[in-house]
Order: sequence, then structure tokens, then C-alpha cells
Amino acid sequence: MSAPAIRVQRVSVRLGDYEALRGVSFEAPEGAFVAVIGPNGAGKTTLLNVLLGLQRPDQGVVEVFGMDPAKLPPDTLGYIPQLKTLDRSFPGLAIELVVTGRRRSWPWRISAADRAAALHALELTGVARLASRPIARLSGGELQRVYLARSLVRNPKLLVLDEPGAGMDIGAEAEMYHLIDHYQTASKATVLMITHDWEGARVHATHVLLMDRGLAAFGAPAEVAREDRLLNVFGYAGHQASTHRTPPDA
Repeated sequence: MSAPAIRVQRVSVRLGDYEALRGVSFEAPEGAFVAVIGPNGAGKTTLLNVLLGLQRPDQGVVEVFGMDPAKLPPDTLGYIPQLKTLDRSFPGLAIELVVTGRRRSWPWRISAADRAAALHALELTGVARLASRPIARLSGGELQRVYLARSLVRNPKLLVLDEPGAGMDIGAEAEMYHLIDHYQTASKATVLMITHDWEGARVHATHVLLMDRGLAAFGAPAEVAREDRLLNVFGYAGHQASTHRTPPDA
């Protein structure tokens, strides 16, 4: 049996006096699509930072493809952050932003190999037409697709996405799921995605990780993303809230 793509064993993280993660343990097999859900402050982004090697756990063990995350080869990982720090007024082009996923710096000149890889990634995400468009003229949804292309430009084995549907309407978000599904099917990559879209998690994910600083549940979507579990962690599920009262019989 092959080693899991992600192994997290009894991981705890303190940020000052705040306990961001408490004894989290789970294993995700290679090729899994793991949707990470939980309320604000549940530790989702802290977990991502640990898996990316940006945050060392205070306790526990973390392995990605059997390695310390901080020592992973750069082409192993593709990442879309939730908050984009790029200055939208910067006079750069969409294709140049994608190339930064290969070069880790802004490409003042683009080689033929970098251009071909970036155009292929833009084609995968359906926005090749935007290659020469200035970043300042991209809509929020278009920018998300360009960032998705940036994360795919190295053909990563692990794709880490922090709320990639932010800024997209319902149709664009559904298409984004389709693009991720297509890439995963073709590449056999492992996907780990923070999302607030429970229905999308139920449909597209192979595993759901429900967090509330500790691990509330991990497993198949039908088991983890149940109404009773969501009510317990979030206080509501769909249109049902924990404070909702059934009206009395007439």
C-alpha cells in the first residue's frame, strides 16, 4: 500500500495565546479531493499554512508525499491563496502572472518554454484569450481563473486552494469545479480545498474535513457533511438553524 499524500498526526498550533489547531489527525490518499469546511476561526487557513510549510506545528507530525512540507520540490505544489496581495494597478499581463508560478519572480522577459507552459495552463482554465490582457482589466472571476492557471503551470501533484470560488458567480464557480475535476482526472493529482460551498463539497469531493479548531469529522462527504454535523459546528445547515422552532400544529 502506498503512503498517503497527506498525513497529519496529532497536530496542534498556538498563535500567541490562541490555540488555532488542537490535536488534528487525518490521512488523505493520493488522488483524493479533500474539501475543508468549518466556521470562521476553525483553523482552516492555519492547517493550509502547516501543509504548505509556512507554519511549523507546536506538536505533531505532518508529511506531504512522505516528506516535510518545507522540503517539498517546488514543482510538487500548486497554490491559490484566498487573499491576493498583487497590486491590481501593477502594469503586468495575465500571462506574466501565470509565468510567476514557474519562475517565482516577475518575468520581465518570457522564454519560449515559459510562454508555452503558461498558454497551456490558461487554455486548461478556459481563459487563453486573456493572455495579453492587463491585470488591471481582469474581473474578479477572470483573475481567479488566471490564478488557477498559475497554480497548474507546473503540473503539480498537490493542488491547494483557499476559497477559489471567491469573486465568482454561481455559474463561474460551477465551471471552476469542472476545471479542477478535469485536471485531477487527467493528472491524478491530490486536491485540498477550503470552501464554504457545502453542496459543491458533497458533489465533487472524495473526502470532507470538517474543522472546529480540532477535527470535528473526516471521511466521505455523505457521512461528514450531514445536516446534524453542520448544525452542531456551524449552528445552521442550509435554511435550518439550531434556533429554528417547528411551528405548532394548527
